[in-house]
Amino acid sequence: QVHLVELGGGLVQAGGSLRLSCAASGRTFSRNAMGWFRQAPGKARDFVAAMNWNDNTDYADSVKGRFTISRDKAQNTVYLQMSSLKPEDTAVYYCAAERSVDWSASAPRSPVQYDYWGQGTQVTVSS
Repeated sequence: QVHLVELGGGLVQAGGSLRLSCAASGRTFSRNAMGWFRQAPGKARDFVAAMNWNDNTDYADSVKGRFTISRDKAQNTVYLQMSSLKPEDTAVYYCAAERSVDWSASAPRSPVQYDYWGQGTQVTVSS
């Protein structure tokens, strides 16, 4: 059974940094696209960042230049380094993985393209 477990959320002041990790178990995702999404109270789940089979990355405009997605294939883990955090970054952050390898040149941005999800980790940025 596949599990994705996010760690690293917490409370941070505006301008601070956090690193989220998402450890996968049950199978490997070395070539599968993996992504990060976030959901604030009362809002839809929004795309944050993703990495495709070839480690090409894509970011939401709101986080570009501040967030970095990366992965450690040996550890079957994907990371989201978040810097210059803003109060509007406050949300529950979810990692996601595709079941099959998608050979597209771009990283998937839509939640419906992902098959496995973690339980989420809360990130709160105070002003």
